[in-house]
Amino acid sequence: MSFGQRLLHLSITYMELNQIILPEHILPDLRVSCKKQALQQLSAYAAPLADLDEADVFDALMQREKLGSTGVGGGIAIPHARINGLDKIIGVFARLSAPVEFDSVDDAPVDLICLLLTGEDAGANHLKALARVSRLLRDGEICTRLRGASNAETMFSLMASPTANAA
Repeated sequence: MSFGQRLLHLSITYMELNQIILPEHILPDLRVSCKKQALQQLSAYAAPLADLDEADVFDALMQREKLGSTGVGGGIAIPHARINGLDKIIGVFARLSAPVEFDSVDDAPVDLICLLLTGEDAGANHLKALARVSRLLRDGEICTRLRGASNAETMFSLMASPTANAA
């Protein structure tokens, strides 16, 4: 494991969600009409944050979706992908203006999406980031408050709260 990989491992081991999703990575009113369009819009937003090509991000997300939908139920999706050359974790959170079909495990439409991108060699760190986001979004009260938040700053505060980070 390289020095950089060890540092990334340590930062994920002790990570807070607000280290993955920054305030400027929150889209409080994303307007899309379907799953594919949601993934395209999120790819377009995330690619420059990671210094990646938008098409590469979208292709990686679509390949992951072919393995099984990342719609986890309860109106929530956590699309994620490992991308070669990425040396950090990128998170983008979006609240959709209207729910869209996402082939979710419960067949419910999705209105909260948390996108995660990690490097191909992220290994356990990829899983830890997914688990961190999953724990937060399993909290029904936090999801209700995210759905009712008036802006990105409020949404970030909810995600960064001690309650959210203890989830």
